[in-house]
Amino acid sequence: ADYTLEDVLARDPDRFELQPEGHALDRAQPHIVLVPGGADYSMHDQTIIWTNADGSKQTIKLLTGKVYITPNGYRVYAKHREMDHTQWHLIGVSPISTDCHKPATVSGGGKSEISKSIADAFVFGNAYSADFDADILAVQELLDTDFADRFLDSERNGKDHRPVLSQERSLGSVIKLLTPRSEYTAEYNDFLRALPAHVKELLFTVKRYYKPEWGDDWRSHFSVGIMNGRLGNAVRLEGEKILVNQLRVGFQPDGSWRLFSLRPDFSPAIKVQTEDDITASTVCAPFEKAPAGFGNQGGLPRKYVMNCEQLLFQRPDDAIHRGYDKQAERDLSAEGTFISNFEPLTHADARELMTNAQAFSEYTEPMQDLIRRVAEMADDESPLFWIASDQPRLVNGKPSKNPRYLQRRPDVSNPKATAAADLASKLVRKLSSSAFAPLSVDVVAAGRRNNPKEKGVPPLSVYNPLHFMELPELFMEFISSMTGKSPSTTGAGSEGALTKGPFNALPPIVDLNANFLAYALTGYDGWLTSAGYIGPKVRVDHDISMLVPELFSRMWPDERRASNLIADGYLERINDFEFDGKPVLASRLGYRMNERFATTFFGRIFLHPDVVFTDDMLRPEEQDLATFAESMGVIVTTHQRVAQSYFDDGGIELAVPPLRGLLEIMATGRTTEGWTLSSPEFREQFTRESVLESDWYAARLDAKQAADIGHYQLGLEKIREFTAAPQNAQMSERLDLASRMAETESDLLQLNTETYRSLLVGTIGRQVNFS
Repeated sequence: ADYTLEDVLARDPDRFELQPEGHALDRAQPHIVLVPGGADYSMHDQTIIWTNADGSKQTIKLLTGKVYITPNGYRVYAKHREMDHTQWHLIGVSPISTDCHKPATVSGGGKSEISKSIADAFVFGNAYSADFDADILAVQELLDTDFADRFLDSERNGKDHRPVLSQERSLGSVIKLLTPRSEYTAEYNDFLRALPAHVKELLFTVKRYYKPEWGDDWRSHFSVGIMNGRLGNAVRLEGEKILVNQLRVGFQPDGSWRLFSLRPDFSPAIKVQTEDDITASTVCAPFEKAPAGFGNQGGLPRKYVMNCEQLLFQRPDDAIHRGYDKQAERDLSAEGTFISNFEPLTHADARELMTNAQAFSEYTEPMQDLIRRVAEMADDESPLFWIASDQPRLVNGKPSKNPRYLQRRPDVSNPKATAAADLASKLVRKLSSSAFAPLSVDVVAAGRRNNPKEKGVPPLSVYNPLHFMELPELFMEFISSMTGKSPSTTGAGSEGALTKGPFNALPPIVDLNANFLAYALTGYDGWLTSAGYIGPKVRVDHDISMLVPELFSRMWPDERRASNLIADGYLERINDFEFDGKPVLASRLGYRMNERFATTFFGRIFLHPDVVFTDDMLRPEEQDLATFAESMGVIVTTHQRVAQSYFDDGGIELAVPPLRGLLEIMATGRTTEGWTLSSPEFREQFTRESVLESDWYAARLDAKQAADIGHYQLGLEKIREFTAAPQNAQMSERLDLASRMAETESDLLQLNTETYRSLLVGTIGRQVNFS
């Protein structure tokens, strides 16, 4: 009731055209249809039905290719299954967005991957039953079980009697119910671990598709086919095969994929890419009160980002696996794509490839079409060469590890999806579609490239999939910007503070000062994700990078707040320890996700979240404690070496006090005051309250105000010089410089006021001295 179609039409009378049935068409985006709230959508009947104010029912046809959007921005559209285009389903998209920002991320750390659709990484299959009759009986036994006494805390037992198929239980609740957890008794966890995985999956499938009107007769709706007189294994719903999706999360030691079943109700996040390699950003006060469901209910300053690139310099690491990186295969099969380090292939190569039916069939359709076209060309027909997505250039007989291409920005190449997302973000905030309404950053998650020890390359393999770091530890990471072995680099080391070493004409401390304020003033949590390896033995490539946006977009702002996660036992602090008589400063890694985090929050993605991340992935030191200790030694040494460079080049003199103390600790272990990394007096400097009360921050705001005044004064001086020249009279009149000068003079008066100075509080201000 809080969002109505009438309100939307009142805000945008020129954009939407009301139809006699009561819905509205979008004049600007014909694929968008505005539908009253509370409507029922049926893929089976291809209808959308809603109740009018007078109680009458209204029906319109549900069409493919259309996006139906409600007054609060919720979107619904029809989509066919990837593996069976005869099966269609409805996708619903929340209007509450999550903006993931990946700053200070080293080469190979997953900057591009967080924007890729995880759907491209799906492996498709059918719902499976080993012995349908026996499995159905096992599912019935579970449905008849009362799980009320499962808790370790006896106070919680005997209260939760909700049946599995009850409408009071969601699918997520059932997954949680049947996943081993620390809050359950040992006996109950043993019972869960003894359940065959395919039986649990069959139960989850029944729960996913169960309808209340079935009552107790759910069995008749599920079946398997009969082949050669025997029951098959592919589970069907009302005679149609049930398709299931799996996702790769790393590799086995022999190189085979670790595949895990996704929830049957899982649908990938709809992404609009806002950055890749180069981003412009600013910090300012929020221009609106955060709507319900969005983060920053406290009204803190926010970070806003904008993509600086038109074409994105991509390295499609996973394209080496035919059919896996579907986006890369689409891009590389298109004409006019700039490429580098791919092997030039001939027309004869295309014809040869088509004779290899197995390899050819593994490509996606766009790459298959390219191969067919080239194969049909004469050998001397132009173009003489082409490339295949899985064939990097051969250098000294070995494939290059650094194939590249320039990708058109997805938000530009797919304007319809971008337009729908933009409109939804305006509707949920009750804004006109033409309103200035940028979305601020919600999650900050930098990426690190990890690697095992190799000849000439030290180990960097101490991180588990997801770490949280408080500002001192986070800025140790940002300052050192360590990189392991990456296809883009010649070796391990530091890429320069915030990974900007090769591109920065200013002393790096200037950027670090501004960046520190961007986090201290906004209250963002600092997350770190892993790419390449987890520990020295588990290869994950970019699988974690692609998972993290799916994870955070399924957590409410309060759920993903690190302080709450720590208090509720979802993150564990890493402590220093000794190994071979030497200290291992593991506390510099901050906090990391634990089993409770994995089973709870990844349970919103996977059917069996308890097995996705093994114990030695969550605690990499269990893979090889000696390598863990050596890796920490490499990190500490890098901290020392990088910090010392700020003393050597004089940059330390430009550092704001918290960063100066941090650099001293990185270089020598203590500040000039004698504080260590754990000293409360030192850590207090990194709080928002301490920054706002400091003299050095006030000086930055004064410098910003003075610079703004000077900028306006210079502009006025130049305008006056121009208008004073007789030969410029006509031009001055045409440009209306007299009124523009008056407006600038008025603005200049405002800049000189305490009111303007107060508006700067919460911004990063300006560097006081640059040398």
